[in-house]
Amino acid sequence: MTGRKRLWLMVAIFSAIASSVAAQGPQLRTVHGIAMDKSESAVASAIVFLKNARTNAVRSYITDDQGNYRFSGLDPNVDYEIYAEKDGLKSATRTVSSFDSKKEIVINLKLDRKK
Repeated sequence: MTGRKRLWLMVAIFSAIASSVAAQGPQLRTVHGIAMDKSESAVASAIVFLKNARTNAVRSYITDDQGNYRFSGLDPNVDYEIYAEKDGLKSATRTVSSFDSKKEIVINLKLDRKK
């Protein structure tokens, strides 16, 4: 194989690899879990807050009848803070770290009296 053909072959392979990686895009993350009381019963209609630590933007989600919540499309390069509230009860604030490489993160939030 001549040098010129070898060069074109290498360029073609590199282009194919680069377009494949670009097509995959960033691996967005999902955080989900259950809001529960101190006896570990599901808390329906609790408000779960998710704060982007970089921009301070806050998203919220109202839990379903089984206490489930879900936030998807999260930037893997950003830290987030998450907590839940309902009727004078509040969970501890938990952190979703950008150093955590998991694509799907489960965080159950236990609500107790505000301190």
